[in-house]
Amino acid sequence: MLHTVAPPVTSGVPAEVAELLIANAREYAIILLDHEGRIATWSPGAELIFGFSPEEAVGRSLHLFFVASDVAAEAPELELETARKEGRAENSRWHVRRNGERFWGNGVTMRLSDGSGFVKIMRDETPSKLADEQRVLLLNELNHRIKNTLTTVQSLAEQTLRAGNVEASTRESLTSRLLALSHAHDVLVQENWAAADLHTIVGQALAPHARGDGSVEVNGPPVRVNPQQAVALSLALHELATNALKYGSLSSADGRLAVTWNTALDGHGRRYMNLLWEERGGPLVAEPEQTGFGTRLLAKTFGRESGGSARLDYCPGGLRCVLELPLSDHAETPILNVEAERTRLDS
Repeated sequence: MLHTVAPPVTSGVPAEVAELLIANAREYAIILLDHEGRIATWSPGAELIFGFSPEEAVGRSLHLFFVASDVAAEAPELELETARKEGRAENSRWHVRRNGERFWGNGVTMRLSDGSGFVKIMRDETPSKLADEQRVLLLNELNHRIKNTLTTVQSLAEQTLRAGNVEASTRESLTSRLLALSHAHDVLVQENWAAADLHTIVGQALAPHARGDGSVEVNGPPVRVNPQQAVALSLALHELATNALKYGSLSSADGRLAVTWNTALDGHGRRYMNLLWEERGGPLVAEPEQTGFGTRLLAKTFGRESGGSARLDYCPGGLRCVLELPLSDHAETPILNVEAERTRLDS
């Protein structure tokens, strides 16, 4: 039974229907407040969530279920003032039950149209809040462990190759490839392992070779790729950049490099992306007699198994590489934004 001091305003809704809804919405605390913020009605859901009986709650201030620090900061009054001015005030914060236990409440306070008071609706979302905190903790730990593992692998590889008297150029090639892998990991960490921004991937691959003279052009619409594609693109772009620095356009003061891409839909409505790596103004280009690591990487990574393709054109005026890969709609939405979640969870 709904305990009231004054009947709730139910414009357009029969009073009996409104009372039945309120009485049976046990997962929600539905509270009617007068214009000063005193509790006028206390639903069964409110009793279940807060632990106060209607006799204990009705007539009391809204302060009843706010924690002491929020009361001192006048959070209840600010909530009512926002609802009074804007019509509603959404609220997600820790609240307190009758037994002193805290819980994470998510709700909204709305101004009644006749100006007689407010209605506050709240739900206990503590399990979801705790799960979010655990998820952030685990993701941060995963990022930390993977980063440390990559650093250890890089150190072990360098020491092993040095002890085996392997040529410095070979050691440097392996180390740079491990660094490219580490940079791909950094991008994925920033995007919380859901997807990675292509512009960031390209920027990181070209950053060590930027000359600040406009010789490198990067242009394309916003695109997010999945983690596997992010790693593949980082390694591929690293190989192309290394080759350009040794033999291609980046080895010449007059050389130019353009990395551009675009997205489209195929005949079945599936999204895909074309990326063009185009060098100009460097030394004369000729197709190599032997297939190098970079060429094999491109062919394997962007071949038929991935649903994409890779083509290298050894044009005399400069190397051209065309990559095509399918895009997933799922890569457009991060599963979790750690920084945003950390800010929200700390609030």
